Amino acid sequence: MTHPPKGNSAAPPGWGAPTLPAVPPQSGPPVPPPGPAVPEPRPPRRTAFAEGVDQLRAAATTEPGRLRIIGAVLALLVIAFGAVTAWQMTDRSAAADDVLHSSQPLSAGAADIYRSLADANTAASSGFLAGGQETAESRTQYEQDIRTAADGLITAAANSEPGSPSADTIAKLNKLLPEYKGLVERARANNRQGYPLGGAYLRYADDKMRSEMLPAAEELYKRENQRLSSDYADARPYPWAAIALGVVALGGLAWAQRRNYRRTNRVLNQGMAAATAASAVVLLWLVVGHSVARAGLDESYDHGVRSLHVLNDARIASLKARGNENLTLVSRGAETVEVKKDVFEDKFDVDFKKQMSALTTGLAEAAGLADDKDGADPVKAATANMKVWKSRHTEARRADDSGDYQGALDKVIGTKAQKPTSECFGGVDTNLALAIKHEQGEFKQAAGDGRGAMTGLALGAVVLAVLAAAGAVLGIGRRLSEYR
Repeated sequence: MTHPPKGNSAAPPGWGAPTLPAVPPQSGPPVPPPGPAVPEPRPPRRTAFAEGVDQLRAAATTEPGRLRIIGAVLALLVIAFGAVTAWQMTDRSAAADDVLHSSQPLSAGAADIYRSLADANTAASSGFLAGGQETAESRTQYEQDIRTAADGLITAAANSEPGSPSADTIAKLNKLLPEYKGLVERARANNRQGYPLGGAYLRYADDKMRSEMLPAAEELYKRENQRLSSDYADARPYPWAAIALGVVALGGLAWAQRRNYRRTNRVLNQGMAAATAASAVVLLWLVVGHSVARAGLDESYDHGVRSLHVLNDARIASLKARGNENLTLVSRGAETVEVKKDVFEDKFDVDFKKQMSALTTGLAEAAGLADDKDGADPVKAATANMKVWKSRHTEARRADDSGDYQGALDKVIGTKAQKPTSECFGGVDTNLALAIKHEQGEFKQAAGDGRGAMTGLALGAVVLAVLAAAGAVLGIGRRLSEYR
């Protein structure tokens, strides 16, 4: 008998697990073909400055880092103080040296050119008045003045820049000088032979001197004075930038030491104390040294340069006045000018009065500027001679106007017994020369003292600044060693 099987018997055919229906294909975006991988964007590269700022900020959060920053700042401050001090004092020292050895001597040389030309013109007219009896002294004075002017032009040319206005003026004078000498020699030759043409040549030479040569010499003199004033302007100002940096450096050192004391209760840091002392010495040296130098330069200008300008102008006025006085007799009324409506006077006598007025004013100003007996006495003597000169000139004009030409001539170039104006002019010129020599010595002494006060300051500032910076760094380094 058969029985159905028990347990997990196989299913009959046609029976099985149900199957799921197939899903139809779905439409969608196309799949891109495989390609190279796209790198992720990198952050922008930081600059060295930004990284340095971050490192500095990080260092500032710790006491050793803060100490390193303080030390670096102090060292930079002190070095900057020394460098600026050296720079500014080198410039001022060079300008003071130019005042003493370059611009003032060149100004004095230009004044000598001006004076020599005016004196040569005066000597030429004096010799002409003497006629065939011209003295050897008058001739020698003329030749010496011409040589002095020529030598001065050579020196001025050597110290002028090619193509500069001064160089052009010097070239002009070098051209005019032989022309003037030629006219004077023609005047002398005709005068010795008694030809009236000699007076015309002399007046022509005098006109060339007055209208061309003396204005050019005066222009050169003014330019050299401007150069001198410029050198004074460069040498005298206080070095405020260096002084300000010195105050800031000392303030920074004082703050750093106070900070050190508050954190450690230590009164003295030897390195920073040495840095403070060195910086204080530089600042004190700078202020005192420049103040002394400035005082010396001020004195050299007030009691030297100003007096020299006034005295040179007065001396030139006296030379022009003397030349006009001589030419009044040479021209004998040939040239006149209208002084007021329908009133004519001799051209040279009018100019004589003008120059004597300038001489009077100059001597009064020079007397006010004289600061000692040696400077005042020559000016007083020149003033006394000028007053006598005016009186004698009046007598000479009175004689000439009355027709006494020989009497007028004796009053101008006569012997000592005849009390001529030439004697008074000689006294004025000699005393003014003495006063100029004295004031030149005063200038050299004062300017030399001013220049000497700056000696070594620039180099000393650099050396002491380096020592101060080293002291500040060592002081901070000792403090840093406590953290190791």
